[in-house]
Amino acid sequence: MAISIDDIKKLRAMTGAGLADVKKALTEAEGDFDHAKELLRERGLAIAAKRSDRETSNGCVLVKCENGFAATIALKCETDFVANGADFIALTKSILDAAVAAKCKTLDEVKELDINGQKAQEAVTQRSGITGEKMELDGYLTLEGDNIEIYDHMGKHMLCTMVQTNKEAQEIGHKLAMQVAAMKPVALDAKSVDQKILDEEYKTAVEKSKLEQVQKFVDMKLKKAGINPAHVDSEDHIESNMSKGWITKEQADEARKIIAEAKAEGEAQLKMPMIEGIAKGRVQKFLKESCLVDQEFQFGDGDKMTVAEWVKAQDKELAITAFRRFTLVAE
Repeated sequence: MAISIDDIKKLRAMTGAGLADVKKALTEAEGDFDHAKELLRERGLAIAAKRSDRETSNGCVLVKCENGFAATIALKCETDFVANGADFIALTKSILDAAVAAKCKTLDEVKELDINGQKAQEAVTQRSGITGEKMELDGYLTLEGDNIEIYDHMGKHMLCTMVQTNKEAQEIGHKLAMQVAAMKPVALDAKSVDQKILDEEYKTAVEKSKLEQVQKFVDMKLKKAGINPAHVDSEDHIESNMSKGWITKEQADEARKIIAEAKAEGEAQLKMPMIEGIAKGRVQKFLKESCLVDQEFQFGDGDKMTVAEWVKAQDKELAITAFRRFTLVAE
């Protein structure tokens, strides 16, 4: 049967599918709109299944605050071409609007929301069928209550933040949201850092400190033998520097022997109390750089102050109570 252009436009408006896909679905469904919509949905599922193992490193992140409820959500896809499309951004916005209006607490709740007559997850799957790319909802974070400021970094929909304070402070809150975007804190303060993160940081700091102390011992032994440590710090460097004539084969062989022996001797002489002390210092440095209130504030007037100090300088009664951050940018 003949399919009118008005029918094609109508179904396209309902589904967001391409003209060719809509026409094909309507033709196969013999003009039955419900059947055509189901055909488009099934094709979206098929494409999503085929590309289920693809990486979704691009996408759109949006943030919104309304009636004491703020949320950020990401709709992820495979390429920036799709991510920058008006229809893709509009779908992300419609899902976020519905999530904020319903005050959804979890991503699973968001996926069940009604978006133009279909569940949010189905709308995403259908869009996947249109673009031919894998898509998935992710990064759903919320804050609830008063005094929440939101920030979409440079308006590029790739990094969004939310900051909540104990009293109204719009301008200050905006700068704090920018701080969160720029300095990527992992927690509000030291008390808020997950113990698993602290344990992992300490473990990494211990191993790094051990390697550094052993390397110092190796470098000392090499220098005593008249060998520049920088010339023999890897097998590739040794081979390269021999070809350049900077070290002889005999020096290279001697360096290899010294390195092997010095490593074993240096490891045997490690003093764990000293290593643990260095590691604890590294963890404290990590906390200062990673806890929001202890970070150096980036948007002041030139004076070096922590975020907590800057906030108190603006209003002695003001305090940050919570923040959220989500990004698609590799960091």
